[in-house]
Amino acid sequence: MREEHYAYILVEDEKWWKRRCARNKTKGSGHSFVRRGKVGPKDTSRLLFYVKLPVKQIKGVGEFVERITGSRDELWRSYGVETVFGDKDEYEKFVGERDSVTIIRFRNMEELDKPIGFEVFHAATGIKKMPNGGMYISRETLNQMV
Repeated sequence: MREEHYAYILVEDEKWWKRRCARNKTKGSGHSFVRRGKVGPKDTSRLLFYVKLPVKQIKGVGEFVERITGSRDELWRSYGVETVFGDKDEYEKFVGERDSVTIIRFRNMEELDKPIGFEVFHAATGIKKMPNGGMYISRETLNQMV
């Protein structure tokens, strides 16, 4: 892993973040974040969870395990229980017409006691708008934010 890829920021809606937190409290440490298409980190150590509007905060962290791309049905069968979706219908509605999806697996998710606001992220990176697809940051940048 390259130093500038120490952490990856995943962007998600508040609705899914709340479900992820509830799931984390009841179902153990293995988690999967679903992305439409073939996107997401390939090689990183930590994941940061940025919750979009209206919150605009990094609200949690997790330990990256792996990124898997494949057919929507195959990935649901293998990892559906690790996702925030209540059932396959909800998952399929989320992924839409895409045949290929990405699963980002992680463990040891923690909610931050003090979420990191966008202003802090902006001051550390100079970026004015969080990229929808997320982004890598270095350990140094992460340390500046916490």
